[in-house]
Amino acid sequence: MNNLKNLRGTVDLLPDQLIKWQNVEKILMDQLSRASIKEIRTPILEMTELFIRGIGEGTDVVSKEMYTFVDRGKRSCTLRPEGTASVARALLQNGLSSNPFQKLWYMGPMFRYERPQAGRQRQFHQLGVEFIGYESVRSDVEIIALAWDILGKLGIKELNLEINTLGDVNDRFNFQKSFLKWLEINKNSLDSDSQNRMNKNPLRILDSKNIQTKKALENAPKLFNFLSEKSHKRYSELKKQLEVLKIPFVENFNLVRGLDYYTHTAFEITSGALGSQATVCGGGRYDDLIKQMGGPSTPAIGFAIGLERLILLAGEELEVPRNTDIYIVNQGLIAESLAMDLSRKLRNYDLLVELDLSGASFSKQFKKANRLKSKSIIVIGDNEAANKEFIIRLFDKSTQENKEEVISFENDIKLGKWLNKYLLAQ
Repeated sequence: MNNLKNLRGTVDLLPDQLIKWQNVEKILMDQLSRASIKEIRTPILEMTELFIRGIGEGTDVVSKEMYTFVDRGKRSCTLRPEGTASVARALLQNGLSSNPFQKLWYMGPMFRYERPQAGRQRQFHQLGVEFIGYESVRSDVEIIALAWDILGKLGIKELNLEINTLGDVNDRFNFQKSFLKWLEINKNSLDSDSQNRMNKNPLRILDSKNIQTKKALENAPKLFNFLSEKSHKRYSELKKQLEVLKIPFVENFNLVRGLDYYTHTAFEITSGALGSQATVCGGGRYDDLIKQMGGPSTPAIGFAIGLERLILLAGEELEVPRNTDIYIVNQGLIAESLAMDLSRKLRNYDLLVELDLSGASFSKQFKKANRLKSKSIIVIGDNEAANKEFIIRLFDKSTQENKEEVISFENDIKLGKWLNKYLLAQ
């Protein structure tokens, strides 16, 4: 058994750690619900062809990082490396693409074979939001504002928004011809990874972190100079509306994102608190993806947030568990049955109830209740069971005294009044 360990790049999330995860997830879901965005759930396992067509065969994700295997039906299957392609597939397959406007979110595990590091594992978790069918620049602004506000709600500090425009397909085609010529001439100035990308995914070279390549790129053609008048106008409007909303941003003309399907707006939100691995949220517009996958021409924009990095950055207050509302101390056969029944009844009041199942002495059960900082304690022993009643003890903050009340099991009205008067007011 000692040799059985989790695979490198996967992590066990233990109960104490999950308190923060669950608190973060609740805030995320509340924010998305308030923005009228609906959840969608897609399979973790998809046909490999989906990602080859959706993400692009020349991307690092498809060529180097996917977990792909042939199943018993001789089909090539892949653990999803991202969520957008799966959402697009689900819309097409289930006929939802005929509804022109969809605001959707998803959350769950993704898989990429890359070097594990702080805030990123080979099985990692991602929140994604997709606005399907929305073409206007207002949708770009809304989805950026949504991501910005979500991160702010979680108390994440030192946020920075970087934006760029990738233009439309024609803009990128014209730029790429000029850029490829420049790359051929300056090939020896590039790092080996960038040289390998020249014929596969040349735009990704713009996002290189290699110092030598970054310096060489200072003299390369700029995509911005190949934008059509329409693309220029759209980008200018994006910046104006962000300024109106007082969301600060910087322009990064080398920001291209890692996937082939992006057009027009691309953005990243980083945090200075993360050091070199600063990206918390990334997204952009992908107007050609659904058409590329065999569907109708459908504008769309989305973003994804890595939850592991989010957990690293979210405030410490989210690590605090909710205290137990009621701890039920019980001993004796009849008392234990009555305690079980009472615990079920109390949970209907949306209370966090801990039923002691240890059978230990009263003193040990009381010690555990105190360790859990329970707001109140219910005691049921042989005497209480014989009288079909229980004792409720509550520390009253206003008087700094313990209050005690005896309630009959058959008196639900009195129990309800007690809960309203003492417990729910805490």
